[in-house]
Amino acid sequence: MTDQKPTIFGEISSHIRILGGFVVLIWLLEIVDTFVLRQSLNQYGIIPQNIIGLRGILFAPFLHGDLPHVAANTMPFLVLGWFIMLRGLRQFYFVSFVAALATGVGTWVLGRPNSVHIGASGVIFGYLGFLLFRGYFERSFAAISLSFLAAFLYGGVIWGILPSSTGISWEGHLSGFIGGAIAAKLSTPTRPTKINQ
Repeated sequence: MTDQKPTIFGEISSHIRILGGFVVLIWLLEIVDTFVLRQSLNQYGIIPQNIIGLRGILFAPFLHGDLPHVAANTMPFLVLGWFIMLRGLRQFYFVSFVAALATGVGTWVLGRPNSVHIGASGVIFGYLGFLLFRGYFERSFAAISLSFLAAFLYGGVIWGILPSSTGISWEGHLSGFIGGAIAAKLSTPTRPTKINQ
């Protein structure tokens, strides 16, 4: 019995199913929420410093304010998510989990009281933080190349981690970015210490 390695076509198909599945889900949710539920799902977002608002840590990445909000998050999610998938699906799941958790907890702690935070942008900032810092921590050609490519394509959004206009969850962006950096550090193999004799 021999182990068969997945083909490139098989891997790409998996990437398309996973990334595409998430995108289809958030679009369907927003279409239903906009035209049927009249934005009633947004109450399940993160409500800072409110116990009931903790449920938003789980639900917020799937909810959006309107269709343009979903559209703005779709392409960076696909592109940056796919860059991480090139390092393996396990890596993608790990980074997604850490970024989502950091975004949720950080937003709940730092967010303005009586506000509701929704959207996948915190996770997207986590992806960006991971890609940028993975190049720094790993210092391999592949990691550095992806870091430069991510910075070239989306480096301009980095200002989104700073307090900005009302309606933008900079708290979520900052927390996600930090979560991505933490994921990069945790997933980078420790280099053996050289001993000089």
